[in-house]
Amino acid sequence: MSTQITQPFRQQLLAQRASLLDQLSSLRGGAVGRSAASSAHYAEREPDSRAQMSSERELEFTLDARETAELDAIDAALQRIADGVYGICVDCGQVIPVARLHAAPETPRCVACQSQFEKLGRS
Repeated sequence: MSTQITQPFRQQLLAQRASLLDQLSSLRGGAVGRSAASSAHYAEREPDSRAQMSSERELEFTLDARETAELDAIDAALQRIADGVYGICVDCGQVIPVARLHAAPETPRCVACQSQFEKLGRS
């Protein structure tokens, strides 16, 4: 794709990245990682049941993994733009439809390859 076509996607990805980082910063109370924020949170609370604390910590770590994956996907898409291969499916090499890129600019795969990828138990 030409720079003229990829530039709006680049701007959208940069905006998504900045928004996600701002959201994470406000949720965590600054530039602290989720695990550090979680530890501080639990240190200030009265002890709850072990099961409840375990469930809450597991949720914290799951959210952290999801946020990290989202940032990684955005960064990978920005790198594909820089490398000049944005909009090309990483699996089959076919052009990803622009409508799909508008819906999910970080996507590395066409719909068919993404479906196959998900069937194999990956995300």
